Amino acid sequence: MKIDIKKLDFEKMGGLIPVVVQNYCTKEVLMLGFMDEAAVIKTLADNKVTFYSRTKKRLWQKGETSGNFLIVKEILIDCDSDSLLIMADPVGPTCHMGARSCFGAREDFLRELFEIIKKRKLEMPKRSYTSELFEEGLSKILAKIDEESAEVIQAAESEGKQRLIEESCDLLYHLYVLLVNENIDLSDIEKELKQRNG
Repeated sequence: MKIDIKKLDFEKMGGLIPVVVQNYCTKEVLMLGFMDEAAVIKTLADNKVTFYSRTKKRLWQKGETSGNFLIVKEILIDCDSDSLLIMADPVGPTCHMGARSCFGAREDFLRELFEIIKKRKLEMPKRSYTSELFEEGLSKILAKIDEESAEVIQAAESEGKQRLIEESCDLLYHLYVLLVNENIDLSDIEKELKQRNG
């Protein structure tokens, strides 16, 4: 990750610039903070968002105590070179109150479902169907996708709209399990779709 720090105008706000952090995948605005030059340098070096805390009067890496880091994916400088937009992958909730965003939660159930499945793979809780799928491995997951795909087709052909919705949910869930099993994130899918649309 590289930007030209020399372009940034820290003088307008007495050595600080405002920084908006946005979820790389969902585009939800997560928080607003401030950086001095040292915070920008550390953010670039660690690939984790680091702010300058105006109350603590020191550098503060988001997640340094909670573990809820903001992993940098892209940094954009605004047209006046006096603020930044950071596209980040959040590890856990961003807000210290436990919400995804400091600006309140925005409904994004499909991303939430994907994150739950990722968590199941990490923690592998007992008596969890998702954990069982991961334990049984790729062949079991693929068999379920094959089964659910056939049921989607059957529902579309002869079972009506509601059954099609229900079977589509089953297929989508198992597809998410496959993606997580293969370490593919929704952001990878989104990137590919954008390239095709370009």
